[in-house]
Amino acid sequence: MVKEKGVHPHLVITMFEWLVEYMPQLLKGFIVTLQLAGIGLAIGSVLGLTLAIIRVYGNRITSIVAAFYVEIVRGTPLLVQIFLIYYGLFMGLGIDRFIAAFLAIGLNSAAYQAEYFRGAIESVSKGQMIAARSIGMSKIQSIAHVILPQSLRLVLPAWSNEAAYLPKYTVVAFTIGVMDLLAQAKGLVGWYVPKPFEVYTIVALIFLVLICTMSTSLDKLYKKFKIPGL
Repeated sequence: MVKEKGVHPHLVITMFEWLVEYMPQLLKGFIVTLQLAGIGLAIGSVLGLTLAIIRVYGNRITSIVAAFYVEIVRGTPLLVQIFLIYYGLFMGLGIDRFIAAFLAIGLNSAAYQAEYFRGAIESVSKGQMIAARSIGMSKIQSIAHVILPQSLRLVLPAWSNEAAYLPKYTVVAFTIGVMDLLAQAKGLVGWYVPKPFEVYTIVALIFLVLICTMSTSLDKLYKKFKIPGL
């Protein structure tokens, strides 16, 4: 918890002392950031895949609706979207700001993931759908058992970028009062720690380590599951 406003009794504090005293608070914010990124990615993946399937295999009306959603969300800033969801929809209902934050992040991510999934689905030869239907599979069975297993492997490089960089986008949550990593850092700087450069440097390093770790892990995942020859 951020201590009462005031100046630290020691004007000079070593980086080690700073880490010992304030790192636990930043770690609390880091956990919130991970939760926002994880839940947002999950929502984005499920909704994005659904939108992609609708755009490729849906009827004319559903395809237009899905495309309209994707274009509207991709064409407006995430910051505006989180304000619209929290202040426009949730404020009067008393819904927790954390829920508003991960919904905004998830719905935003879904629009981008939908395009990644759509590109991967369309890259699978149309002849495979025809062949699956010719042996008695329904359209849904053909998509689930023939198209998706291949497209989910093809989409890994693009999807990995979204997964790795999504934690950076969660910083917009602090604008509605969610105590994520950036909000905790801002609270320390504003109320107690007279060393903003050191605080934000630590925050930047935390994000750097997180994103590099995720990128490396996802790259290994892609190499393991990629389709040979592609």
